[in-house]
Amino acid sequence: MADEAVTYGNYLAIDELLALQRRRSEGPEHDEMLFIVIHQVYELWFKQVLHEADHVIALLDARDPYRAQHSLKRILTILKVLVAQLDILETMTPLEFQSFRTRLEAASGFQSDQFRQLEFVLGQKSVEAIGRFPAGSRAHTALQQRFNQGTLWDAFLRYLSREGYAVPASQLERDVTAKVEASAALQATLIDLYRRDPMRAEMCERLVDLDEGIQEWRYRHVKMVQRTIGAKIGTGGSAGAQYLLTTLMTPIFPDLWAIRSAL
Repeated sequence: MADEAVTYGNYLAIDELLALQRRRSEGPEHDEMLFIVIHQVYELWFKQVLHEADHVIALLDARDPYRAQHSLKRILTILKVLVAQLDILETMTPLEFQSFRTRLEAASGFQSDQFRQLEFVLGQKSVEAIGRFPAGSRAHTALQQRFNQGTLWDAFLRYLSREGYAVPASQLERDVTAKVEASAALQATLIDLYRRDPMRAEMCERLVDLDEGIQEWRYRHVKMVQRTIGAKIGTGGSAGAQYLLTTLMTPIFPDLWAIRSAL
């Protein structure tokens, strides 16, 4: 039997994809479809961002800064799409969300393991985040793996060290499961880099863009939640907007922000 001809439909698994929007509300409520589609699309974009971040790390380890910077630009473009999608979600009024919210039961965006994976890749790691998923599950396994791996920042510092920059040994040998901490010695090296190496300074700026892009996403996410449910407890028992507010204004790459006043 000859292999099935490749078509748009079977290559993209369109039939399977369109069967994944399963509404739970009675009726069902009209706006539940939007809610499901938006969040499924988010998860697909998170998958792509993780794919690109892993590629950036591999390219930095291969000392290929130009292609690494290209992938960073792609991640930044995807982040802009993620933020723009909130405009669509905000077309749903609080009453429209309430019409099916109880059907979500314990389900919450707080349980997105792919977003937690992205946080881990960027250095914001948490043992507690791993423990929210059952041992042996895909999510738990993926998070544990990323928890033990180096971050994007670690890959960038390795790259700078190979290029002859004086990256402190304490930074190159740091515990990759710990939070990235600012380093005065590293900042002195970065200031020198900015002053005499425009190409690598440009890569630093793309990392700052990434940091700012994640902050923009967090801010818009907080405002969307406040606009939709106000100060109510989030689905799944999370603190809702109050928790999300605690994630704002925390830099991912603190050294790249600290050097601004010295340049």
